[in-house]
Amino acid sequence: MDKEPRGTARDWAPRSIGLLLGTLALATAFIAAYVGALHQPTPRDLPVGVARGDQRAQATLNAIRDQSTIIKPIGYDDSSAAEDGLLSRAVYAVLSTGPDNGLLLTIANASGPSATSAIKEVLGTAATRTGTPLQVVDEVPVTPDDPRGVVPFYLNVGYVLGGYLASTVLGISAGTTPRTARRAGLRIAALAVYSVLLGIAGAVVVGPVLDIWHHDVPTIAAIGALAVFAAAMFASAIQGWLGVAGTALVILLLVVLGNPGSGGIYAPEFLPGVLRGMHRWNIPGLANDLTKAAVYFDWRSAGWPALALALWAVLGIVGLVSASLVRGGRAANPGSGPAHAGS
Repeated sequence: MDKEPRGTARDWAPRSIGLLLGTLALATAFIAAYVGALHQPTPRDLPVGVARGDQRAQATLNAIRDQSTIIKPIGYDDSSAAEDGLLSRAVYAVLSTGPDNGLLLTIANASGPSATSAIKEVLGTAATRTGTPLQVVDEVPVTPDDPRGVVPFYLNVGYVLGGYLASTVLGISAGTTPRTARRAGLRIAALAVYSVLLGIAGAVVVGPVLDIWHHDVPTIAAIGALAVFAAAMFASAIQGWLGVAGTALVILLLVVLGNPGSGGIYAPEFLPGVLRGMHRWNIPGLANDLTKAAVYFDWRSAGWPALALALWAVLGIVGLVSASLVRGGRAANPGSGPAHAGS
C-alpha cells in the first residue's frame, strides 16, 4: 500500500473541519430562524386606520385595544387621509361608521392576507358580541391566482437566490477577488446582463407561463433585474473581501434571516423580535415590498424599497471594486488557489 504523502492530512483536515463546522452552524441557524420565526406566528400591533372624528369606529378600536394587542389604531385627520394610508400600505385596513348604525371595514388584502384575516376575525368577533353589523370591503384584493398572496415572496426568493448564486459561481470559477478594477468592471457588467435575463425569465414565468400577472411582465422584469443585481453585488462585495468563506455570511443574511424576515410568508407584525422590521432594509423584504407596491398599489409606497435596492447595488459595486484594488495583488498569489485567485 502506498504511503500517504507527509503533510497531506495536515493540509486539508483543518480547512475541511472548519468548513464542516461552519456549515453546521449555518444549518443550525437556518433551523432556528425559520422554526423560531414561523412555528407560532402571533400578530401584534396590526395597524388599522380610523378618522379621529369617527367616534363610533374609534370607540370600537379602543375597546379592542384595551383587551388585546392584536390591533393598533392609527388616527387620521379625516376619512380621505385614512384611505390614503390604506393605499400607501401604512395600514392594513380602515374602520369607519357604516350604514344602518353598523361599521364598515375597508381592507387592502394585497398588503398581507394573513394580516387582514386576523383583523377581520378580531373585529368580526367584537361586532358579533355587541350586535353591531359589520360590512367588509376589499379595496385592493389579491389576484384570484394568488389567494394567499405568496407569489411576490416566492418570486423574489428566486431572484435573490439567483443573484447570490451567480456571484458565487463566478467567484469559484474565476476567483472571488478580481485582480484589477477593470476585471471587477467586467464582472459587474456580466452580473448586470445576467440580472436582466433572470428578471425577464421570472416575469415570463409568473406572466405568460402561469398566467398570474400577465399584464405586468415589463414591471416584474424590471423589479426582478434590480433585485437580482442588488443580491449579486451584495454577495460579490462580501466574497471579494472575505473569499469563499464570505458565502456563509451571504447565506446567513439573505436566506437564513432574510427570507423569514422579509414579511412575505407572514406579515411583519406576526414575526418575533428584530425580524419584525427587517423587511425595511434586507434585500428579500425590499424586493417583496416593491413588487406588491408596483403590482397592486399603483407604485404607492414604492419609493423606499426601490431606493434601498439601488443603494444595495451601488454599495456592492463599491465594495467589489475596492476589494479588487486592496486585495487584488494578494489574490494573484499563485499559492492562494483557484477559489481565491482573481479573474
